[in-house]
Amino acid sequence: MRRRARAALVAARERTALLTSCVEDADLTAQHSPLMSPLVWDLAHIGNQEEQWLLRAVGGRDALRPEIDSLYDAFEHPRAARPSLPLLPPDEARRYAAEVRGRALDVLESTRFTPGTPFTPGTPSAHDGAHGHGGLTDAGFAFGMIAQHEQQHDETMLITHQLRKGAPALTAPDPEPVPAYDGPSEVLVPGGPFTMGTSTEPWALDNERPAHRRQVAPFFLDTTPVTNGAYQRFVDDGGYDEPRWWHERGWETVRAHGITAPLFWRREGGQWLRRRFGHVEPVPADEPVVHVSWYEADAYARWAGRRLPTEAEWEKAARHRPGEDRSARYPWGDEDPTPRHANLGQRHLRPAPAGSYPRGASPLGIRQLMGDVWEWTASDFLPYPGFVAFPYREYSEVFFGGDYKVLRGGAFSVDAVACRGTFRNWDHPVRRQIFSGFRTARDVTAAESAAGLV
Repeated sequence: MRRRARAALVAARERTALLTSCVEDADLTAQHSPLMSPLVWDLAHIGNQEEQWLLRAVGGRDALRPEIDSLYDAFEHPRAARPSLPLLPPDEARRYAAEVRGRALDVLESTRFTPGTPFTPGTPSAHDGAHGHGGLTDAGFAFGMIAQHEQQHDETMLITHQLRKGAPALTAPDPEPVPAYDGPSEVLVPGGPFTMGTSTEPWALDNERPAHRRQVAPFFLDTTPVTNGAYQRFVDDGGYDEPRWWHERGWETVRAHGITAPLFWRREGGQWLRRRFGHVEPVPADEPVVHVSWYEADAYARWAGRRLPTEAEWEKAARHRPGEDRSARYPWGDEDPTPRHANLGQRHLRPAPAGSYPRGASPLGIRQLMGDVWEWTASDFLPYPGFVAFPYREYSEVFFGGDYKVLRGGAFSVDAVACRGTFRNWDHPVRRQIFSGFRTARDVTAAESAAGLV
């Protein structure tokens, strides 16, 4: 576990360095969208979180820069206000993050990992952990948490790169071409109970816990995410002009902001084009659609005579092992993700064509449940029965019951350390700058049930 923690921390820092070294300092300090922080804020915030949790809470070290804690408190300063703060300039932010990392690796080598997992009722809170480990060293959890935190901010910085205007700054090879997918368009997911969430995954976060039983009725689920080509048919059919497909607040949003297509799309000369990390290119019909809000996903599903899957349905499709009455870590089983399984880790800067990665399919044949695009679900972000906040309330608890919808499965922008069958992401239903797509579901009809198809 110690070796895994070191590798995860190193990989995250290499990605952070790539995302912050490929542009000039002016781009690091600029705010490219009021929805996002300046890149230099993310850089120093990564270092500050690592200092607070690994050096102070786990290592018991004296604070290096206590005076900047409030500057990099995500709850104290909204993103739109961060450019006006007295932030560390780029070179100083780099030096700070590097110094913290050097000391954190020393803490890693000297810390005794305790067995088990930290998510049990009565576990001390994070603030108790500042005077003792408080569960943070169980299975090296704190080190895994910080690696995931950095990778999540790397994804946030990648979103900022997509919003940034100007010449391309990032490069990556395209996914391997694959034959056009010609398999079934939907798959029947049998009904019945399954185990949702986890109580054993050592670095799973608090909102993924505890494991509990859920009952799900049989339903049909798309074999692949909805593609650009399919979504374009919705657009061309006047989907953005017909209020009956839209949630009331979604209709208000598209009318108020003149939204007529996914973010970064534009029509030119009878052709749909998109902007992707500084490149303008034709919209590829076979790729999963990306940069759509929950409202857009929901409207498409209604137009298609379908619906978005619930979070429980999505997880059952991704983890349940038919005939085994158990839930696996990933759709393909318990093996860690590899490039054969899924499009993860910023290895590419786009989704792979629909139907890619057959080795990553579920036992039912459902593809691309991991990677490529985050998938909106119908569900609100709520705690599981028996939820315990750890190591701090602001990671999950303060978001429960608010205006947030759950996304599942990760995207090409997500590192494997922060992506698993139980991982839960959430965002406001209006958000489109994130790497979000979707797949649709439908109920089993009475005729199908009577015919014995389920």
